[in-house]
Amino acid sequence: MKKQSRKIQIGVMGSVADLKYSKKLEKLAEETGYWVAKNGAALIFGAEKDYDSLSTAACRGAKKARGLTVGITYGKGFDIFEKKNVDIVIASGLERGGGRELTLVLSCDAIITLNGGSGTLTEIAIAYQANIPVVVIKNTGGWSEKIAGQFLDARNRIKIEVAENPKSAVELAIKLAKKKYEK
Repeated sequence: MKKQSRKIQIGVMGSVADLKYSKKLEKLAEETGYWVAKNGAALIFGAEKDYDSLSTAACRGAKKARGLTVGITYGKGFDIFEKKNVDIVIASGLERGGGRELTLVLSCDAIITLNGGSGTLTEIAIAYQANIPVVVIKNTGGWSEKIAGQFLDARNRIKIEVAENPKSAVELAIKLAKKKYEK
């Protein structure tokens, strides 16, 4: 009998609406979530209580593909923005700005980032410290673009990988996640 394995968990992270990202970026995030679901992975995302975000856009895309979505929110309770798109809500009890991001990233086998401000930078740094693969989508701006193709420090733990588009970003993230667990 074949051993049942769990779904790969891919996080999609990026700017919150107060950074005024473009509709083009929002569409890229939705497409990323769509491809996460189409590849049979679970989408892990930062479930916002008060804003839209590129993460919640990815959730909408995953739901269009009938995928499993898991939203990690800050504080207590299940009152999240656009909750109708979320299958599972994890209330971290932690605050935005470092606490929730830890739970969010450590729940992922790999993360994909688009654009991003300080929260996305925090998430990338947590993934780097935990040896969780990071894939950025090329030409999306923010911290994703600033650190694409680099190591975060002289430890050279993991290189921040770069993908041309959402579909290739998801394929690369899944490949890197599987490779990590084959070791």
